[in-house]
Amino acid sequence: MPLAEVGAGEASELARELDRLSDDLDLRWLVSFAPEMNGSWQPWGQQLTDFVTAYRAVAEAVDATTAGAAERVASVWAPADGAGYPFGAAYGQVDGAAQDGAATDPALDTTGDGELTAGDDPYGPYYPGDDVVDWVGLSSSWFGPDGSFGDDVVPPDGTLAARLAAPVPAGDGRASGFVERYAVPGERPLLLRTGALANTERTGADELAVKRAWWRQVLALADPEPALGAVSWLEQRRAEDEAGGDVVDWRATADDELARALRADLAASAVSLEPVSRVLDQETSNTAVTQAWSGAGAVGGEGDGYSLLSWLALSAGVLAAVFVAAGVVGRLRPSWAYAASPGSARDDRLDLFRGFIILAVVITHVELAGPYSYVTVNALGAITGAEMFVLLSGVVLGMVWRPTVAKVGAWAASVAMWKRARKLYLTTLTVVALVYLVGLLPLVDTSVVTTFTDRGTGTGGDAVAGQVYDLYPNVDALLRLPPEGYAVRQFLLLQMGPWVFNIMGLFVVLSLVTPLAMRLVDAGRWWLLLATSWALYAWEWLADPDLLPSQLDDVFPLLAWQVAFAHGLVLGHHRARVTAALTSRLGLVVTSTLVVGYALALGWLWLAAGQGLPTPLPGGEAEAFVREQYTRVLLRPGRLVDLAFFLVVAYAVLTRCWQPLHRAFGWFYEPLGRASLYVFVVHVPIVVVVGNLPGLDRSSWWQGLVLHTAALALVWVLVKRRVLFPVIPQ
Repeated sequence: MPLAEVGAGEASELARELDRLSDDLDLRWLVSFAPEMNGSWQPWGQQLTDFVTAYRAVAEAVDATTAGAAERVASVWAPADGAGYPFGAAYGQVDGAAQDGAATDPALDTTGDGELTAGDDPYGPYYPGDDVVDWVGLSSSWFGPDGSFGDDVVPPDGTLAARLAAPVPAGDGRASGFVERYAVPGERPLLLRTGALANTERTGADELAVKRAWWRQVLALADPEPALGAVSWLEQRRAEDEAGGDVVDWRATADDELARALRADLAASAVSLEPVSRVLDQETSNTAVTQAWSGAGAVGGEGDGYSLLSWLALSAGVLAAVFVAAGVVGRLRPSWAYAASPGSARDDRLDLFRGFIILAVVITHVELAGPYSYVTVNALGAITGAEMFVLLSGVVLGMVWRPTVAKVGAWAASVAMWKRARKLYLTTLTVVALVYLVGLLPLVDTSVVTTFTDRGTGTGGDAVAGQVYDLYPNVDALLRLPPEGYAVRQFLLLQMGPWVFNIMGLFVVLSLVTPLAMRLVDAGRWWLLLATSWALYAWEWLADPDLLPSQLDDVFPLLAWQVAFAHGLVLGHHRARVTAALTSRLGLVVTSTLVVGYALALGWLWLAAGQGLPTPLPGGEAEAFVREQYTRVLLRPGRLVDLAFFLVVAYAVLTRCWQPLHRAFGWFYEPLGRASLYVFVVHVPIVVVVGNLPGLDRSSWWQGLVLHTAALALVWVLVKRRVLFPVIPQ
């Protein structure tokens, strides 16, 4: 686009894109618009009036759009070194630049002699003003003595420093060096754009000797030159007109020898090697999708420990009261109690509860405000639907294992479980691939699930809020012919995939080990299974090993999450014995004491933290304890206790108040609970569809109410009609 066509509209569009990228990528931007504008080789070169107008338009738009983000976006005015000005044909002159010494704009003739000559100011006329220049840049490279572009020659010591200090004529008759004239330490830093050529088609000095001599001069500026803010090295290999069309290599990392030498000199210099943006490896991206809390209780947010403790104490108190009320109802209305259907091996209470939990997961992933999300986010205390889903899956498998073994034998039951694991794995691969392929269609944006935007409620806290993480690394390499091996490996190992679906990999692995676990339970060694499970959990907590090369292990570490599944297997297998123990007179007393005592303990911690009451955890340690043990980011012991607490309360309520709950909600939740994995699979396209709706406002309660209702109704219809049941696991 010609400079004359760059107006406020184009500048604002660029500024908005930079602002979006700053938020998404958390990058620091140096916006160098039309660099080397005083050079004759640039299409925009030596077009004074158009350049100043366009530069100011861009800088003002950037400043207005990124207000409050000045540390992340800065405008850079970056001319070329004035030695050789006005350059001309020998420097690759293009149309629009000064021709044969004639100034394209009278303002370029700073000497007033009617010609553009070496005596004219190469910088001043192009300077757009202090108000729109945050950094100054200068292109100054080594390309041979006197800019000869000839045989390779080692630059003499002090060449670069002399250039920067060399007096250049100014329009006011004074002469001063570029740095002295324009750079202001601490206010207007210098960006040095540089490089050193190696002419691949001529003879001369060794390439390493030439480039090392030059970059050492660059690095030496870091100490004596306080205005130097950054260095940009030209990493290109290209034909140069000034070298007669020869191919010139400017790169400092063209081969291992050069790269090692540069690294050694960088390490010995005063140049900072810290990243200019937040470093995001794939593990960081994967882990980020496990967000902890919302609202004032966000981890890393203001007062997070006390807010989280307050909510835990309140929710535990309410649930304990509900537990006690269920006991009272059981005595007053014994006809409301649960009674198993004659001849049925299913537990309808479990189906209803699983239906509620899986829909809580769906509602959470759709990410809309409204009454549904308020209940699902806040009704479960410190836990999420995910760990309850894992626990209940273990319970179901534990329940069906013994009847299956009795019917077909232990080996056939094991084979059936392994086939189920294979089906889950293939289903997961299919979903991962389909989500990406659908995203290639016109007008379809799957980034709502293929990327994840940090809410500031993860381990990074508010500092990383707005950071966007890519969850499909190297996926484009799968479409090459042949596909790249590393990308195929990442795909098969589930190192890529939609964030709303990554827990499926956990179920694949857990299904594979279920036969071995159940053989222990069948042999009466359930205690050995649980002891092993807790040992693995402790190993994960203390050592944090990278066990699986998969996305799931960053979000749902296998060694931690298996503990909920293992307990589910044991509970499901010994359901009758556990139920009898809990409902005995002694069991009721112990269970009631633990439930009420747990709620009172959290209440005491809350009062101690807020009112200064005595506590075994003095000072701010109560809040620290809660943050460590109950954060939703990690599956810590406190969160496991809360999981057991919620399960006991839910079991008591469903047992004592079954008949009215079944009549009111059973028709809806029970079919979904029986097909919970199916619901989990089909919710992925629902999340994508909602994310593509025009005019979507995720903070709108009425939109959340309407869309959540529609999504839940659609899922229910799909289950009742058994759509794709032969293909999708239930």
